[in-house]
Amino acid sequence: MEDKQLVYRTKTINFFLLLSLVVIFLTSNAVLSIILGVIFSFFLKPPKEYISIKIGSIPLQLGIVFLGFTINIPYAINIGLDYFVWISLFVILVFLLGLFFSKVFKIEKNIAYLLTAGSAICGGTAIAAVAPIVKARPEQVFSAVTIVFLLNAIAIFFFPIFGHYLNLNNYQFGVWSALAIHDTSSVIASALSFSNESAQVAATLKVFRTLWIIPLVLISGILFKNVQSKISFPKFIIFFLLAILMGSVLNFEENIILIFKIISQYILLFGLFCIGSQSNIRDLRTLNYKSLFFAFGLWIVVIPISYIIVTLN
Repeated sequence: MEDKQLVYRTKTINFFLLLSLVVIFLTSNAVLSIILGVIFSFFLKPPKEYISIKIGSIPLQLGIVFLGFTINIPYAINIGLDYFVWISLFVILVFLLGLFFSKVFKIEKNIAYLLTAGSAICGGTAIAAVAPIVKARPEQVFSAVTIVFLLNAIAIFFFPIFGHYLNLNNYQFGVWSALAIHDTSSVIASALSFSNESAQVAATLKVFRTLWIIPLVLISGILFKNVQSKISFPKFIIFFLLAILMGSVLNFEENIILIFKIISQYILLFGLFCIGSQSNIRDLRTLNYKSLFFAFGLWIVVIPISYIIVTLN
């Protein structure tokens, strides 16, 4: 009887996955992709070794790499020149604001540092990079990552709506997403919901923002007197830059670039579903709500600052 129940449950999970992918690919809606992933996780409770959970963020990273083939070097350089200084100032300002607010509201040092790093640079990736340096406890890392995930979920829903309300064009919205949203997955999801051009801009600028992980790790090591010899840096960023270089050197025709765009879009949509399927809404019950309000308050300050940068440039 137990074997039959297991087989039935496995078939149900597989059927929902297949149905979700059909809906996602037909609608090409990034927000819907994550929603279906969350529903998949919450109601069906797939095992940890299930494919959408086991592969983690690999599809999302692969989709971003394919997106790199559609971006040429002059385009990337122009965006970088336009915003590299602004991104640097933005990261430094957000970091200083986070540390200041954490002192004012007396947030626990480690969790405040993790959330500030995630807010300033790249969400969960930055948190994972500095966690061993600050000697954060597992529950602190878990809490910080969960809070960032929650804020990212809010951003995916509301940023495209606000973008249309504020009459931002595709380029401006891509910049705004890259600056104001924490994780790369959510940046891409938000931008992709707006337009493909927004996704290209957002992915490119997010790379420049993610590069700040290197000075973050070095400075954190000095501050916490725990200098590490190895810097944890997302390797897909390197492949993304190589894809831009290869695409520029080979100078693909428009029809080839279109194929890369389609492949990238479908892989990204599947990757967003996988990200959603790794969520666990029940974990929100264990959150430290003082830390949540701290992160949310910092984000509320960051959003208008990033919008001002977009409108000024």
